[in-house]
Amino acid sequence: MSANGQELIARHTPRDTVAAFLATFVHFAAPVALIYYPGRIGPGTMLVALIAAGIATAPSRIVGSAVAAATLWWFVGMVIAISLDRPLF
Repeated sequence: MSANGQELIARHTPRDTVAAFLATFVHFAAPVALIYYPGRIGPGTMLVALIAAGIATAPSRIVGSAVAAATLWWFVGMVIAISLDRPLF
């Protein structure tokens, strides 16, 4: 293994692993806001994504995309629920 590979492994902490798992959970749970109650699920996924962003020690694409995806799915779910007269909560 090269020095660059060891350097990358040394920077990766358990906090980053937990943040990545939380972000992955958000990527799977956020689209559920389209089908079920977006007023309950959307803010919950946004909260988990923000917690993952706070836990991460280094900038990560998956954590950043989780925050964006949770917000996007919540917004789309709210638009669909309002346009179809479905319950928000």
